[in-house]
Amino acid sequence: AAGVSARFEVRSPDPSCNPYLGLASMIAAGLHGIETDADPGDPVREDIYEFDDAKREEYGIDTLPPNLGKAVEALEDDDVIQDALGPHTSEKFAEAKSQEFSEYLTQVSAWEEDRYLETF
Repeated sequence: AAGVSARFEVRSPDPSCNPYLGLASMIAAGLHGIETDADPGDPVREDIYEFDDAKREEYGIDTLPPNLGKAVEALEDDDVIQDALGPHTSEKFAEAKSQEFSEYLTQVSAWEEDRYLETF
């Protein structure tokens, strides 16, 4: 229909992201959506950053994984992105990031020191 327009939003990945893997993943996801005629849902014309959990659920808005460990799990469950990266890259990337997250979990943060060192 004439005069009808729409837009979509791409949130660029963190600057530490490998730009080639990030761009390949975004293109693959977009093409998969086109090929499968994926339904993006109804447009949301409100500021979703103001939504609480119940409002996001009402609109069917998912959130990104809350940490690197959950992000690796999401990658391991996502055939579209694994296919885009290829089996070797997706496997090695998941292994490297799992190791990185394991190392992170063993570190004591400044917040933990400030919070607990004097308490106990």
